[in-house]
Amino acid sequence: MELFEALLFGVVFGSFLNVVILRIPKYESIITNSSHCTTCHKKLKWYHNIPLFSWLFLRGKCAYCDAKISIQYPLIELTSGLIFVAIADKMGIGYPQLMIGFSFLTLLALSMIDFKYKMVPDSLNLLAIVFAVFGAWNIQGVFLNFQNALLFAGGFTLLRFALSYYLTSSVYRAGLKTQTPWNKHYDRTPFIEAMGEGDIMVCATMGALLGVKLTLSAIFLSALLALPVMLMLRGRSVEEQRVPYVPFLALATFIVYIYDSPILAYIETNY
Repeated sequence: MELFEALLFGVVFGSFLNVVILRIPKYESIITNSSHCTTCHKKLKWYHNIPLFSWLFLRGKCAYCDAKISIQYPLIELTSGLIFVAIADKMGIGYPQLMIGFSFLTLLALSMIDFKYKMVPDSLNLLAIVFAVFGAWNIQGVFLNFQNALLFAGGFTLLRFALSYYLTSSVYRAGLKTQTPWNKHYDRTPFIEAMGEGDIMVCATMGALLGVKLTLSAIFLSALLALPVMLMLRGRSVEEQRVPYVPFLALATFIVYIYDSPILAYIETNY
């Protein structure tokens, strides 16, 4: 019964998550504007918004204009429900689990937005960190989560600075070889970003959710998950090779969170 309640709770919030994914990238309000069809713009009835069931009963089409409704909607709702089920099955139901679940739902929204638009909204990133930090049993846990978030945010900021400096310097040195009397007074070197700021904030959320050892494991796992995609895109244009990385970080974080005990046991045994 507890798991069923967690499923219903997650599915309901997954329905709201679809609104967030749709409107945040368009800078639209997620509160004041009522739900409407994105094709005919007619206001939807309450029974058009029942999570999962409305999409099935409407056969994936708008009740007014028969425009197709993306399968993303029921998939996000179902995924949100399963996230809460997995957390409840692992830790039960309580305030910390609620905050942790909200953090993972926010990471899910960030993943979808990054995948579709290649953008990582700061508002959602900060919200994910806040949920993760307060997903603790006591005040000491809150401070520990905050400390881990700062640790990874600062560490990856320094890493980003160092890599960006190295890459930019390499391009600058290569540009010196093509310098002529006509352009020697102009700096033509572009500043190369080695890592997006959004990824750094996600790593801070990972630190708050997982702690130091497990976050490092999740970052390594995210690279393994992304590797096949990177290999498939070899030889394509530079734009096509720009793979959104937040989905891999979020998925790796959830996997490591669910299987934290065996992963920690393996780390302590072998290292």
